[in-house]
Amino acid sequence: MISTIGILGAGQLARMMAQAGQTMGLKFVFLDPAEDACASEYGEHICAAWDDRVALEKLGKSWDLVTFDFENVPDSSASLIESLCPVYPPPRALYKSQDRLREKTMMQELDIPVAPFRAVSSRPDLVAAVEEIGLPCVLKTRRFGYDGKGQMVLRFQEDMERAWQALGDSDLICEGFVPFDVECSIIAARGKAGETVFWPLTRNLHRDGILSISIAPVFDTELQARAEELINGLLDHLDYTGVMTLELFLKDGELLANEFAPRVDNSGHWTIDGAVTSQFENHVRAVCGLPLGKTANIAHALMFNLLGQMPEDKTQDALKLDQMAGVHWHDYRKAPRAGRKIGHVTVTADSERKLEALASQLAGRLGVAAELDLEAVLKTGQNFPAINDIAE
Repeated sequence: MISTIGILGAGQLARMMAQAGQTMGLKFVFLDPAEDACASEYGEHICAAWDDRVALEKLGKSWDLVTFDFENVPDSSASLIESLCPVYPPPRALYKSQDRLREKTMMQELDIPVAPFRAVSSRPDLVAAVEEIGLPCVLKTRRFGYDGKGQMVLRFQEDMERAWQALGDSDLICEGFVPFDVECSIIAARGKAGETVFWPLTRNLHRDGILSISIAPVFDTELQARAEELINGLLDHLDYTGVMTLELFLKDGELLANEFAPRVDNSGHWTIDGAVTSQFENHVRAVCGLPLGKTANIAHALMFNLLGQMPEDKTQDALKLDQMAGVHWHDYRKAPRAGRKIGHVTVTADSERKLEALASQLAGRLGVAAELDLEAVLKTGQNFPAINDIAE
């Protein structure tokens, strides 16, 4: 019987895992080098470097199993802990996700559609890659880039030298630019025996490379089935346990994979308030060997990501977010900082029309995507399912 879980990382994802797990009677410990790690109020915080062997051994010897909330944890650290206690998802998944070339090569081998790509380690490599792939294309660091960091779009020949000057100190990958119609993500949970559940394919909108809005449900059953097929190939190949996210581009009715994350994901935060079982609860259930919960929507849901600082008037009469029906406030208790994810707001409603009205009302007040036409955002060319087709 699992009663204690260690987590490599103590950010907001670990915080929400612990919030879900504590209602199940589980205890948590976190290893994270940040002194102000926001998950620490939910368990013991081992403040140490990712490669601190003494701290890693303490984590591995003291807890029933270990998981992680951050894919840039060194896979060698996860492997060290795996020699002492079970680690889920498997460190192999961490290893594959940490290098875009390994990741894209694996997807290609699994017949998961991806944009054309080529490794780049020199200026001649970059010239050859651009000649082969064509312009526009995207030059990315193979490791550590996230939220739009470590990548540049090349549209003209003269962009190559500028991009090389900015990124050339790292191992790189050049990828074809995808003029997508829609960005989306599929999130799945796989148990120890291979049982798998999927949340509805979610539409995502980014601003400056950072997720701004996620909406579900949106897409039809055919696209849902195709997305499930793609992520299932990764889950089986990696003999995976836990929650996985696959980011996708939709172009002319076809799905192309962008990247996968071996963890719970920002685009699935709406599941806390909009699904029968959240991604966080099902991750905990999966790694503990417990039956997985149902993933159907209980409402139409739209999540606003909150960056930098919380709205100052959150509790004032002008906003009253905490008192508005269908508005669910999540404060990560993180210090304000430009570009930092410090919370999210999920809007839920029993109809598309009500969701649009409430989300439009909040957008301007929150300063989130205020310039977007939410009616257009919610219209993807496909119909929302009727609410009686969503929840049981």
